[in-house]
Amino acid sequence: MKPSQQEIISRHSLLWLLIINVVILLPLYDKLTPWTMAICGICLVWRYGIFMGKVAKPPRFLVTSLALASALTLALVTSKIGLLNGLINLLILGYSLKYIEMIDRRDVRIVVIVGYILIAITLLGQQSIYFSILLIFIATINTCVLVSLYREDVKLNETARIGVSLIIQSLPLAALLFLVFPRLPPLWMMPQLKTAQTGLSDEVSFGEIGRLTRSTALAFRVKFDGTPPMNHQLYWRALVLEDYDGQTWTRHESIKTLESNNLASSSMPSATGPWLNYSVIAEKSNQHWLFALDVAFSDTLDIIQLPDYRLYSTKSLTQTFQYNVKSFTSVPMDLSLTDNVRNINLRLPEQSNPRTHQLAESFATRYPNPVKRLNAMMSYFTEQAYFYTLSPPPVGPQQIDDFLLENKAGFCVHYASALTFMARASGIPARMVTGYQGGEWNKRAQYLSIYQYMAHAWVEVWLEGRGWIRLDPTSMIAPERILEGFDAYFQGRNSYFIDSPFSALRLRDYPLLNELRLTLASIDFYWSVWVLGFDSSKQEQVLHQLLGTITKQKLAFFMLTSLSLIILVIAYSAGLLHFTRDKDKVSSAYLRVCRLLHKKGVSRRLDQGPLDFCLKVETQLPVIAEDFSQLTQYYIALKYRTLTASGRKSTTKLFIRLSRKLKLKIIKL
Repeated sequence: MKPSQQEIISRHSLLWLLIINVVILLPLYDKLTPWTMAICGICLVWRYGIFMGKVAKPPRFLVTSLALASALTLALVTSKIGLLNGLINLLILGYSLKYIEMIDRRDVRIVVIVGYILIAITLLGQQSIYFSILLIFIATINTCVLVSLYREDVKLNETARIGVSLIIQSLPLAALLFLVFPRLPPLWMMPQLKTAQTGLSDEVSFGEIGRLTRSTALAFRVKFDGTPPMNHQLYWRALVLEDYDGQTWTRHESIKTLESNNLASSSMPSATGPWLNYSVIAEKSNQHWLFALDVAFSDTLDIIQLPDYRLYSTKSLTQTFQYNVKSFTSVPMDLSLTDNVRNINLRLPEQSNPRTHQLAESFATRYPNPVKRLNAMMSYFTEQAYFYTLSPPPVGPQQIDDFLLENKAGFCVHYASALTFMARASGIPARMVTGYQGGEWNKRAQYLSIYQYMAHAWVEVWLEGRGWIRLDPTSMIAPERILEGFDAYFQGRNSYFIDSPFSALRLRDYPLLNELRLTLASIDFYWSVWVLGFDSSKQEQVLHQLLGTITKQKLAFFMLTSLSLIILVIAYSAGLLHFTRDKDKVSSAYLRVCRLLHKKGVSRRLDQGPLDFCLKVETQLPVIAEDFSQLTQYYIALKYRTLTASGRKSTTKLFIRLSRKLKLKIIKL
């Protein structure tokens, strides 16, 4: 069935549709399969051909065949890309295929609604303030498509102005709902996006952390309640690695079992001594491990503390996650060890690194006291010609032997592996800890930023009466790396930016640009704290400041009052409401209609009478000709004829009623 003349899609709308189709799909490119990309590209080119009049609409059987082939292809790859990614691709394919078979305005409305859904889906992957602003811009363009359906007579810039106006009017309502809408847990489990894990790996070999030192991606941010510790005190614990097979360090199976079953403590034990209070905003990593200073406890929901003193999230970090931490800086870790834990942290693979084993035994012979032995091992790194580099020479199967006694060049993992191995070989329980060291201080917002290139590895050894203590052999080779931070040590050498050629961190050498970078980072930090981290506790805190003691009656009154104000503002901006009382309400109503017509491109000259203007309106806007003609007759009768009191009253009532009806019609044009 052919669409009626009123339902035909104008070229004005088709142009907006071409723009929005590209703009909506661009932020979703990383979720598209190659097949989906190909179909979207074909649909876009075909639609452009239709717009230019070069090709006809595709036949129905072709669209159906593409849809079936797409669904079959997605069914085959969903197990690889994940269920949620599969559903997103299915929705995008439906969006693109509907895009090329559009016939009338109803089809356009469907495409626009699906467009809004795709814009919302984009937030699953990225939620920074600048990305959110981009999505508001995209939503504005999508709104312009709707506007263009009913405003075919106006220019592109006028459509854009109306679209922007509608989005601006919706923001107060969105803010109100964000503030008062209850933070309810989801009623169903959303399928997870199957995306690559980022950040620290739970398996560490000689090249693992070196990969991270080439990434400038943000790992997490920290806001302290008071003065932050010095840089050399900032050891952010993430993973404890106790098993070593000669090549790779991994977590012990007992810890993995506790993690998978959530069988660790979630409450804060009694602890004494100085502590630090701070909140951490961890970036999306699709992993479970969290970051904190020793010895850390958290009362945030879904966080447990493992026996190796790590914080662990029971849910993977699929989005920005904020949690509170209290770290007791002087609390000892494990003053006593069970035989099982001791054996785990003394275990070494047979026939592994025999020369290093022999060196460790010589330390044990010369230094029977464990403390003196460890001091001697640490001094060994400064007495020999070792140096710190992010590009160490390759090693063979006996990797610690090759590093320690041949190459003598490496970064934190090399030195931590060697010291852990030597400590175990000499009879001292030891384990490797990985995490991050240091942080970049943002003086504007008073918080620390920790980037992936700050990944670090160090050693924990167990001593009688002291428990687990931290030793960092890197501090013996490159003390500036620990005392002043990674950036200070590598200042002037951007080799660790090799994987991030366009990173904003490259601007640090330019003071003005660096200040701008820190300012933008501060804005994004506050967004993360007060928007992304706006949970039920923050909501209660804000509402308590606004309303005092929160009751259902106060909350209902607040919502009704706020909604009323928002509706009044929208009605006033749309010309439906005026707060000034005019004695001549007939003239005021007539002039308001004239002002609305002026916005639609039909202007009344000062020397133009009602009848002449009526003829102009009938010519340029025939859709309202009948109503405006009747309004003009009422206006002339009220202004220029002699009427009885009852006649004037009834005519005035009819005039006002018709003027309101006409204003709504004009607004919808």
